[in-house]
Amino acid sequence: MGGRLAPAVAAVRVAVREHLAAHVAPGSTVLAACSGGADSLALAAALAFEGPRRDVRVAAAVVDHRLQAGSDAVAARAAEALAALGIADVAVGAVEVSGPGGPEGAARDARYAALRARAAELGAAAVALGHTLDDQAETVLLGLARGSGARSLSGMAAVRDLWHRPLLPVTRATTREACAAQGLQPWDDPHNADRRYARVRVRLDALPALEAALGPGVAAALARTAAQLRDDADALDAWAAQVPDAYDVAALAALPRAVRTRVLHRLALAEGAAPGAMGARHVAALEALVSAWHGQGPVGLPGGVEASRACGRLTFARS
Repeated sequence: MGGRLAPAVAAVRVAVREHLAAHVAPGSTVLAACSGGADSLALAAALAFEGPRRDVRVAAAVVDHRLQAGSDAVAARAAEALAALGIADVAVGAVEVSGPGGPEGAARDARYAALRARAAELGAAAVALGHTLDDQAETVLLGLARGSGARSLSGMAAVRDLWHRPLLPVTRATTREACAAQGLQPWDDPHNADRRYARVRVRLDALPALEAALGPGVAAALARTAAQLRDDADALDAWAAQVPDAYDVAALAALPRAVRTRVLHRLALAEGAAPGAMGARHVAALEALVSAWHGQGPVGLPGGVEASRACGRLTFARS
């Protein structure tokens, strides 16, 4: 490819360049997670170009979930494409997908575990994931449908722990255009068109219907909303973390409810409540001990923990 750089390629490179400058120190290693799809291929290509210019070493990992016939061949083709981009360290690994959370959740857990292990082997500072603006919009809509709070509606963070998402400002269409402009041939996962999955129904049905009813730009607006809610949720979480005595009922009652419920959630987890099972109804029952106290008995929490109120303080015990 000669002449002027394709706009889509430039857009992906700019997003990656800005992310590296803001979040990855020179001399670090970044592990690019690649499925062979357009998003992760475009990301890997941009990392291969921008990484050396910032003294960032780029490696790549392809995870074979073994959920479809021929998945090993798909993984091998992705590895070849990554090597052709100039990424010298490309690892391909197969995982066993099983456990709770349905096929999507179990596959994600297995993939993230494999990526975390590979990052540890390399001493990588970041694992780069190919989530785009469209993925962010879908995440917000799914959170709305589930009645989730601000933290869930804030979508995916650009950086959280080891996980980095440089392409959140970039649309899925842009990544496909970037691949085409660079002669990359992405793999289209059949699961991405399978309406048995809620995310696929949002992608193929809900978002297009919203665009048709409200006009273009819905996905971008949802992504902006997610960013604004993330700022709000971060501020409220920071406030909750600074409350000096989370057991004191009078101090809790003086807080805004949005802060108080966060304090109570943190307190329950600190006292041994099960994180994965601790939900809004449990927090609401705890909150009633503070703001709607009528002498009610202990509140049962997941993980065999009970909360009670006595002498103006909350107490916790194993049931």
